[in-house]
Amino acid sequence: MKKLASMLLVAGVITSVATADSAINAVKVKADLDKVDNKSSVWSGAKFSDVTLYPQTAIVLNDKKANELNQQAKAIKAKIAAVYNDSKIAFMIKWPDGTKSVQQEGKTDVYGDGFAVQFAQNYSNPKELPYIGMGSDGRPVVIHLQKATGITFEPNGNGDIEHQINPNQTIFFEKDLANYKERVKTVGNADYQRSFISEGFRSMTQIKDGSDQATMNMNYDSKAWSGTLSRSLKDSNLNLDAATIPVAFAIWDGAKMGRDGLKYLAPWTAVILKKGDDTLVNALHGKIEGDVEKGKEIVAANGCAGCHQVAPTDAPSLMAPSLVNIGGYASADYIRESLVAPNAAIVGGYNRNAHSNTPWYNLDNGKRISAMTDYSFLEKGDLDSAVAYLKTLKVGAK
Repeated sequence: MKKLASMLLVAGVITSVATADSAINAVKVKADLDKVDNKSSVWSGAKFSDVTLYPQTAIVLNDKKANELNQQAKAIKAKIAAVYNDSKIAFMIKWPDGTKSVQQEGKTDVYGDGFAVQFAQNYSNPKELPYIGMGSDGRPVVIHLQKATGITFEPNGNGDIEHQINPNQTIFFEKDLANYKERVKTVGNADYQRSFISEGFRSMTQIKDGSDQATMNMNYDSKAWSGTLSRSLKDSNLNLDAATIPVAFAIWDGAKMGRDGLKYLAPWTAVILKKGDDTLVNALHGKIEGDVEKGKEIVAANGCAGCHQVAPTDAPSLMAPSLVNIGGYASADYIRESLVAPNAAIVGGYNRNAHSNTPWYNLDNGKRISAMTDYSFLEKGDLDSAVAYLKTLKVGAK
């Protein structure tokens, strides 16, 4: 199980495992969705669904304090809604957060809260969706990211360079310096939002060709954040004009030093725009057949814990990605593919603390080849049970 990307708790003898969250039913509106925020009237008729986001635990950071802060992290319950018109789609995500954290310029140990919305470029086959978070080889994703930041000066929308200089490094004093600082506030940008295309680890590329017209907003109120995204249903990077689309969500908690891969992830969630085709809904939210107890035995018998951390009570293993919470943000089809085709999506974030004799992958003519065993030899019933068990591996929500 070397490729199974990040993730735990709970097991019982049952013949099917129900997914925790349901699909999101998007509501069609006539309103303009060009500029949407948490106060927009379009949300009054929207249908909010509960979506659980789980701590991403595949890789241990080389940051003792951050690891301690997140050691007992629980899942987070968010409420998410979607609305759309003939040309655009918009999402709102609301999640609890007892502390408002804002990233500050010049600070290397202060991190901002944030959220991201991810789309698969190709979702025609629900069994082969990209890896959550970064996409995977041959399966690109488009990611929209918003972070809570203080005033920053690049980019500020008008190519201003003069006011990107630290005030202490200018030639100004007294009144001139006060004028300079006031001008900085005027032209500075406190709205950090980016869009990316990614096709696997270390492949994230910012969209800068002018094709991206997405707008995002964040608002903090009463120990909770709300974030909104509005984007075109169809552009040069993405076509969301379909009956049902898969969407994934992520949030960062700056108070827990969340950044990069230290975040909370929701699994691919089906967003229904038009009734009729349940293929994607069933793949992402249908019951999973298999005997959980038998699956637990199969996982143990095949030595998975020899490389992976399986339960939170297990000692952390740096020989392979942790499976703690794998059942929370990985689909059953992704887990199954991880077992029978480990090269399909390789977790490339090899931890520098891992032993050099146990690499997570090998290179063959520049292509990453997973070091994990191919378990396609398992009988279908045993494979079903292993997947059912692995889907139970997830922490509870706080």
